[in-house]
Amino acid sequence: MYPVPYAVAHSAADRQLADFPRFGRDDETCERHGTDTIYDVFWLNIFGPKLVESIGLERMLSTPAHLVEELPNGSVLLVLRPTAADFASDEARVAQARAHVHLRPDLDFDTVLRTLKERSAALSPVEPRFHPDLAPLLSRLPDEFAISERQQKIAELNAFRPPSPEEWLPAALPSDVENPERVLASYGDLSEGLVAALHTKVPSIMEETPESLTDLDFHFWRENFPERYTRELIDEHTAPALGAYLGDVLVRRLGGTWVPRQKLEESQVRVGRRVWLPFLRARRYMQSRQSLLDYSLTLFLQEVKRHCS
Repeated sequence: MYPVPYAVAHSAADRQLADFPRFGRDDETCERHGTDTIYDVFWLNIFGPKLVESIGLERMLSTPAHLVEELPNGSVLLVLRPTAADFASDEARVAQARAHVHLRPDLDFDTVLRTLKERSAALSPVEPRFHPDLAPLLSRLPDEFAISERQQKIAELNAFRPPSPEEWLPAALPSDVENPERVLASYGDLSEGLVAALHTKVPSIMEETPESLTDLDFHFWRENFPERYTRELIDEHTAPALGAYLGDVLVRRLGGTWVPRQKLEESQVRVGRRVWLPFLRARRYMQSRQSLLDYSLTLFLQEVKRHCS
């Protein structure tokens, strides 16, 4: 049987926090030296013959743990506790620190234990308490991060408070275009272009619903669209198309009326007592990945709905 040089079974999230299997080393060093010492101890560990030799079989077998067993091929199996389920508990972290310091007498117990407890704190569940207008969007974001980062990200998103939408006017600017029908048709072309470009990645875009705006928010954020694509593409194509699409949602779903203007960012949609500026919103939205949250389409629609009457 080919001896395993080193293997573990443990929480995936906690392994990420420990930077397993690099343990803070760069790729070249990791490739050259492999597991040349015991950088951490996990719930279940198999130490291969070279590691056993470097630490000493007697020290290995005397490790304080639930199970320590010498294997026929010269490896040693070490299991810290009866179950892995409570790996982040105070008791489990103490056991983990004791075993690690026993195998690595050069380490300081208090320092090792403090590091382990910091990892437990980072993994402690955080209840989502997202901004109510943005909950449909923010609830999707944590799963896009490494599992070890998700609780921290939930806490950050809980604290996130976007600026109130300012892309509106108390009264409409009069239309200053000679042929409103032609201009409105051009808005329709812009909107249809966005649908054509994204309908396979964001199928709900075909429906022009509040949910489709949230799906677009998530798509652009996940793709990091404003920072992956050229500013020319965004400013000349994506943002205008998005503004036209956003305006069409206000017209179709909230009974809005377009008030076209020669300057695109002045073009308005009248809904209730206010007029809204979807092209201006889209330009601000497309400035950065953070602006996709600060100026989200989801939030904008919720604000418009509040002022419908």
